[in-house]
Amino acid sequence: MNCFRGIIGASLHNSVRKLYGKQILPSCKFLFKSFSPKTVTWQWTRALSDAPSKLPGSTFSLHWTNTPEFIIPEHNEGIPVYRVLDDHGEILPGAADPSLSKELCLDMLKTMVTLGVMDKIMYDAQRQGRVSFYMTNHGEEACQIGSAAALHPKDLIWGQYREAGVLLHRGFPVVQFMHQCYGNSKDLGKGRQMPVHYGSKDLHFVTISSTLATQMPQAVGSAYAYKMQNNGLCVVCYFGDGAASEGDAHAAMNFASTLKCPILFICRNNGFAISTPAHEQFRGDGIASRGVGYGIATIRVNGNDVFAMYNAVKEAREMSLSKNCPVLIEAMTYRLGHHSTSDDSSAYRSLDEVSYWKEKNNPLQKLESYLINKGWWSEEDTAKLKQDARKKVLLAFNEAEKEKLAPYPSAFEDVYAEMVPRLQKQLEETQEHVSHHKEQYSLDKYLPS
Repeated sequence: MNCFRGIIGASLHNSVRKLYGKQILPSCKFLFKSFSPKTVTWQWTRALSDAPSKLPGSTFSLHWTNTPEFIIPEHNEGIPVYRVLDDHGEILPGAADPSLSKELCLDMLKTMVTLGVMDKIMYDAQRQGRVSFYMTNHGEEACQIGSAAALHPKDLIWGQYREAGVLLHRGFPVVQFMHQCYGNSKDLGKGRQMPVHYGSKDLHFVTISSTLATQMPQAVGSAYAYKMQNNGLCVVCYFGDGAASEGDAHAAMNFASTLKCPILFICRNNGFAISTPAHEQFRGDGIASRGVGYGIATIRVNGNDVFAMYNAVKEAREMSLSKNCPVLIEAMTYRLGHHSTSDDSSAYRSLDEVSYWKEKNNPLQKLESYLINKGWWSEEDTAKLKQDARKKVLLAFNEAEKEKLAPYPSAFEDVYAEMVPRLQKQLEETQEHVSHHKEQYSLDKYLPS
């Protein structure tokens, strides 16, 4: 028994010394004289009471309390929403005007208008059966354009599927949007992806994946590589509130925080995961509250305010690079259109609700009003811009519609640098099958192989 007492005493002595240092050793001396459960509990509690206010399970300084204190979410105020513009396009008192140049402001407006025009044409085209699928960006233009304008052109972007405006701002040609949606031979992806799954290596925009949130841990891996390279660039990962419910989202934010990666997580919280409203997805205060839990610097922004998005992303980028840390930006926005052409949003929200957001908190109208107030723009200019944008998009649309599809054997290419025997055999079997059943395939739609 004496031997057992000595082992227990020495073990506790070493544990306490490792955790809290030599200053508390006198309070633990009794552990070496005798042993009983009550004595150990009393002496251990006494040791902790004298210890520094830090425990191994937390990275923050702690304070002791002698009464049970529960954190009740409903008793706390919601995380504030950062804004710059009011509903009439005026800079709010105390808010920082980014003082962007006239050229950049007009470019942002033109990009937002062009995006809206393209969405309208492509949505109608899908309804006519000319493309198989489409997703509009109505209502979320400021979230995309404001953030994109604050980034370095070479910052790597991992998008979800409603970031067409980011790519458009970076200079992706309208005709390439059309080629991708048609999946023709001039599509950079050779028609292998669903419509709206854009990507551009030259513009540092990783090709979009259909699967929700898979881009998030991948983006963190890219950010860790950037950190190792010390290249002065950061990674930006866009995702929606629905994607935030996926396990990949939690893993990504935890990895980014513990590995101290230069990455911006930009969440487009439009209140719905397709048809599921936010209150049925989670009980917490949106997505921003999770950032704090993962030890990530976090801000909530009015996603319908292009200048608020610009200011927040610009400062977040500087913070991320200077401190090698992730930053979470929750953009509170609203999707005016349906989730996609496969959705009918009137089944889960009222037309009055949509009309309110379209009229009272419209991101495009806010920026337009700001420019008019500055004397840089007029309503007549907007009308002409929409006409010009429509002509430009329709020309690109007609060009893409006439293009043939890539040769069908190209579906077997680009997986390996050199086609492996297994794929070569599959290709030969496919060619043999098609040659025997030509009448079953519209081969005239494909370029000859």
